[in-house]
Amino acid sequence: MSNANTNTGNLNPFFHPAAHYASPEDVLNDNELSAPEKRIILSSWASDMFAVESCPALREIPGMGHTIRLTDILAALRRLDGDDDDPPPRGGVPMRLRRPSAAALWRSA
Repeated sequence: MSNANTNTGNLNPFFHPAAHYASPEDVLNDNELSAPEKRIILSSWASDMFAVESCPALREIPGMGHTIRLTDILAALRRLDGDDDDPPPRGGVPMRLRRPSAAALWRSA
């Protein structure tokens, strides 16, 4: 477990799990947390809000002295769901499909 100083003020420590957990594995191994509580912590860590701008595959969690790989967080969430048998499919970053322009829609009509 981590002894990170989160400077939380009067907030409940649950809102700053980095003060108590150093890795996704630590969250999974805490028997005092329910599965939904573990999911809340791991999902918040996976949030794009914590993505390192120059390296979006890493998450920089406030109060934690090191970065965490998004793949480790997602693997922990899969284990929580009991879906750790198959690794995620290989491939690149999902792409958004462009919406057809008005001119293209007009031509196809």
